[in-house]
Amino acid sequence: MQQPSGRSWIALSDAPLPVGAVTEWAIRPECGGLVLFVGTVRDHADGRSGVHLLEYEAYVEQAEAKMREVADVAMQRWPVLGAVALLHRVGALELGEAAVVVAVSAPHRGEAFDAARWCIDTLKATVPIWKKEHWDGGADWGLAATELADVSELG
Repeated sequence: MQQPSGRSWIALSDAPLPVGAVTEWAIRPECGGLVLFVGTVRDHADGRSGVHLLEYEAYVEQAEAKMREVADVAMQRWPVLGAVALLHRVGALELGEAAVVVAVSAPHRGEAFDAARWCIDTLKATVPIWKKEHWDGGADWGLAATELADVSELG
């Protein structure tokens, strides 16, 4: 996965997410704060124990466009941001693998924390990515699915 040259890094990938490379890329000389969120595959979900595999599917063109919109709106809301990275896996992931990475750098920790939380929450609420859970008793789509919102609707 190639690193971008601008201030945002948006990617969907069927390969493991480059957490270390994202961290290094997001560090900027003008930014003293970097918040990194990594969502990993855990062994349970709502009402389902023994989860051992997740499969992610995405409407790639629309998902990448929405992820780009999330990054753009974050940079508008927090103009001091140095970098925003939003990366998500697709395909089959095993326990402990990174499913999503959000990195935000800013001059100070407050803006970095606020923007990173907004980015992950907005990504999950607006980007068309679906999760199929495999557990000891079977496999089915995740129970926490909700209707997608518009980025502009979220505070």
